[in-house]
Amino acid sequence: MGKKKPRFFCDGCGVEVTADEERCPNCGKFFASIRCPSCGFTGDHAVFAKGCPVCGYSAPVSKGPAAKPPPPVSPQWAYAVSAALILLILAVLFMYITH
Repeated sequence: MGKKKPRFFCDGCGVEVTADEERCPNCGKFFASIRCPSCGFTGDHAVFAKGCPVCGYSAPVSKGPAAKPPPPVSPQWAYAVSAALILLILAVLFMYITH
């Protein structure tokens, strides 16, 4: 049984493209990242070298146990910083209006 190779498609026009394409040869769209058509995971093309790291879409068949996918990156710190900045701006505006 042969290895299954990942296939890549432009999300702008649907044309199949090679893994190292930086832009679609059909519609000209630039590729910033790759999205898995099965689970929707998005990442750099390097993480898709052996198929989708989350669901295994187009991963080659292996005989050993499946590797654990990397945990998703969660920008929770960005939400906390944004909330703090908003509160700071509101406090400054409140002080400016009341004085």
